[in-house]
Amino acid sequence: SLSYVYPIEYRLTVENIEEPFTDFLPIRAWGQHVEFDKLQVQFHIPNEEEVDFTCEFVETFIYPELELLNEKCSKMSNEERLRSLTLIRFIAIGCFRMVPRVDSKEVSDLIPSVVSFDTKYRAKYRLYAKEPQFKENLRIRLLNDIGKLLDVLVENHSDDASSIKIALKIYSLTSIYFGVFEQFVDKLCKDLETIKYLYKNKLSGKRKHPRFVIIKRIGVQLELFSISNYQSLTEIDRQVILKLFELSIHRYGEVRRNAQVYLFHILRRYLFSYQVIIDRILELFDNPGAADHDQIKGCLYILLGNDSIFIPTKHSWTLLEKLWPSLTRTIHATKISTQKLLDRIMEKIGKQFDTPAIIEDTNDISIKAAIELWRPLETHELISRDQMREERNQANIRSYNNLMETLNSLFYNQPLTWRQQEMAMAFIWLLLQKRIPVPSSCIRTFVDFLVHDNVELRKIAEKGIAAFCRIQKPPRIYTEKTLDEILQRPVNIDECHPGDRDDNLWITINDYKPPKTQKEWEETCFLDKSFHGYYKWPKIIKYPINKRERYTKENMPQDVAILYERFIDKNFINKFTQFMVLDEEEEEINFDIHRFRMFKGLFRNFGLALVDNFMDDLYILIHDKTKTQEGSHRVAAEIVAGMIRGSKHWTLDMLDELWKKLTPFLNEVCTNLSVETVSHWGSCFKYGIEDEDPRRMYRPIEFLRSLINTHVTGNTFLETSQWTLIQKLSNFEWRIPAIWCAINQYAKELLDHPYKAIRERIASVLGTSLSFDIKLPNGQSTRHPNVDQFIDNIRERLSQAIKIYEKKPLANISGQRVEIDSESRRAVNFIETVIQLHTQIFSGHIQPVKHAIIRIFPYLCEIDSIVANDDFIRKSSIICRMCLAVTYFNTSFIEGLIEQLEQVCSSPKWHARRAAIEFVQNMIFCNLFNARPYAQRLRQLVFKCLFDEQFEVRTVASVSLSGFYQCGYIQINNDDLKYFRAMSKTSYFTKVDGKKVTSVENIVKRHGGEYIN
Repeated sequence: SLSYVYPIEYRLTVENIEEPFTDFLPIRAWGQHVEFDKLQVQFHIPNEEEVDFTCEFVETFIYPELELLNEKCSKMSNEERLRSLTLIRFIAIGCFRMVPRVDSKEVSDLIPSVVSFDTKYRAKYRLYAKEPQFKENLRIRLLNDIGKLLDVLVENHSDDASSIKIALKIYSLTSIYFGVFEQFVDKLCKDLETIKYLYKNKLSGKRKHPRFVIIKRIGVQLELFSISNYQSLTEIDRQVILKLFELSIHRYGEVRRNAQVYLFHILRRYLFSYQVIIDRILELFDNPGAADHDQIKGCLYILLGNDSIFIPTKHSWTLLEKLWPSLTRTIHATKISTQKLLDRIMEKIGKQFDTPAIIEDTNDISIKAAIELWRPLETHELISRDQMREERNQANIRSYNNLMETLNSLFYNQPLTWRQQEMAMAFIWLLLQKRIPVPSSCIRTFVDFLVHDNVELRKIAEKGIAAFCRIQKPPRIYTEKTLDEILQRPVNIDECHPGDRDDNLWITINDYKPPKTQKEWEETCFLDKSFHGYYKWPKIIKYPINKRERYTKENMPQDVAILYERFIDKNFINKFTQFMVLDEEEEEINFDIHRFRMFKGLFRNFGLALVDNFMDDLYILIHDKTKTQEGSHRVAAEIVAGMIRGSKHWTLDMLDELWKKLTPFLNEVCTNLSVETVSHWGSCFKYGIEDEDPRRMYRPIEFLRSLINTHVTGNTFLETSQWTLIQKLSNFEWRIPAIWCAINQYAKELLDHPYKAIRERIASVLGTSLSFDIKLPNGQSTRHPNVDQFIDNIRERLSQAIKIYEKKPLANISGQRVEIDSESRRAVNFIETVIQLHTQIFSGHIQPVKHAIIRIFPYLCEIDSIVANDDFIRKSSIICRMCLAVTYFNTSFIEGLIEQLEQVCSSPKWHARRAAIEFVQNMIFCNLFNARPYAQRLRQLVFKCLFDEQFEVRTVASVSLSGFYQCGYIQINNDDLKYFRAMSKTSYFTKVDGKKVTSVENIVKRHGGEYIN
């Protein structure tokens, strides 16, 4: 504390708190904000006596310990040596804020730069009353003495791990420590954020903190200066780094681990300091002779780094050009431990690497901003700038091309293991970009590896081909129009009316007429994202015209021709599809999104040229009846999804040709689906039509819609699977209202379908079709299936189903024969489907609560009385009512819901009464505040059920009433307590004709009183 400058007073106010309370009451200033210029911060600044004492203390204690270590290090015991080093370390920590940095030449060849990446302006720490007078610069003394001591310890006392660790700490302190540790500053910052959050007064606005919080912030800022004060590397720092590096690759594991910790501290502190050790790492990796396993392991740990430093992803093409090939081809990482380290490095590169800029451009906006901040550049300065930028860009391009060619040449010029081949492929894949052409040799390698024996190499190759197709994608042609120009009539776009409007009908599939000519097709405005036009329209609509150039043999560049020539080869496609089928393990066969993107890019770039080659293989794949059937269907689904998505910009003739081939193929697929394959074809349609304008995709939409008319007799699973595929239309959301109406109209007649699996899918599809009936403020929903109309229709049928079931039992036993009543069976099926549909509405609807949902509620309670013996339906009905109960109700719905509750609680069916009173407690707990005006009515309702004739109803009512009391929804009063006490003392017996008999009415009263009392 003698050598530090820090705030010493953190009072809440600057007023004198010693004054009488009659003049100033401190509590009045609690939490008040103090202006920055009125803080009156007081610091501890060491005076002359403190500075002199510090110097005397340091010289008295540190020099004897250094002399002792220099003269008798080898003769000292481990404990004595540790004592001396610990003393030196803490003295250094205390005084190094006073000790200036060692004056040394700056290392200037780390990275080319026009300006210095350090600053000549330093934070002034020596705010002392006098300059500290030490015999010498303690940093250089400790650097020399501790450096020699480390050599002795490592060579002769390697078992003294504690002393070596302390010596390494001292050695690194000489370079990076100027009064505070970075970890300590991080802790201070976290503490400050916590304090700011605790004492934040949102009513006062931003940056209106109490005085002590601001002073703490000033103290933290002072410490932040110290860890960012010196960032340029000097020769002394270079010496420290090299010393720590050699210790980081030492043969003793404990020495390596400790040295690496402090090496990472220094590498993080000084910019580009990692350049110092790269050449040495490369030398060890590329050594053709035998290498020390410990050195290689140490180098790999250095490359792996920690949370603050990771060298392999630094933004330097020169570094990547040298390091990545060396890391790939090294022959010294053969042991399991080093192989695992390489795997960890590769995993970390995959997570953290982002491609550095190859061509560095500065746009006009940035140049203008720089001129405003500084000054306009002279003509000769502009010329010099352009020359340097061009030289740097050319150097980056050379480094990039050399890196790609070197990595690619490793496959052909050196015997690589499969692990090394995977590394090289992964590196090339990470380096793909579109600013400069990718070398053709790399494209050939990726295409060749699509049929490699190694499955991991094939997967990387597939990702690479997908990337190449995207890089080679012909550019889109954009146009801009107003909505008036598109609709050819004036439209008011200033007001926001979400939902269905006349001006957004044109982007739905309703009344859409497919164009008959290519010109009409190209001029149609397609908007793929579903948010377009739902709320309002922008003034200018920018969209790509429905036309894109495709490569032909005449205009095909060399890099594009490489892909075309291989995929036009039918033998190659046959071999490729066979490998794809076998790529996944049986328990992990999933739709591969990367492979889908590859096929999408191929069909987008080459059009119909590849379709014929793939169609024959597609039929072979879906006819596979062997154990690879699931894998075959997965590959076929990925190819077809790529065809559908990649054909979005094809011409009308090309699309007609494609769907003439796809329609019979998909019909055959849909009539031969299985448990293993349906999920893959669901993914096919999901990705094939995802984020697309429904008018552009009217062909696949029409195909999916036609599935509802495909009657599959006797095959429950096929019908279930077709409904699963139909549900993929949900990708188009609100923009296919006519399709949803058609599906809704057809599906609602199948709610009593005899097969449960089909009923479940129908309930799910119906829930989706009803989920777009949304009415936002100033909006409307007129085109989609109306929830109120649908539920009211269902309510009438549900009422009839309940009556049918009550009149006719499900099973009539006549002698030994059990007869199932078909009408009752259909009624139960209908009831079960309605319950599932109700749950689906609440799980997928933004506004699930409608007036019809309130009106159907009594019937959902009545269901409990007829399905008491069916656990599945009973549990499902509880869940469906719970979905309604936990929903937030607008005030307009609560009145109607309470009326329905009162009606149900008067029902002669005790199951319904119990269900209603169960619902009440959950509904109130989730709507505690907006239901307060109805507290008295609900109190009367619960009191009524508390004295119900049915024991189960009374039990649930007592729990509900207790909950209301506990959460404060209903206030308990003395009258209620007296009433409950009186009821609880009611006698069970009464006299009838002079005889003492048990009264059921009295039992009910007594039970009701005892439950609460």
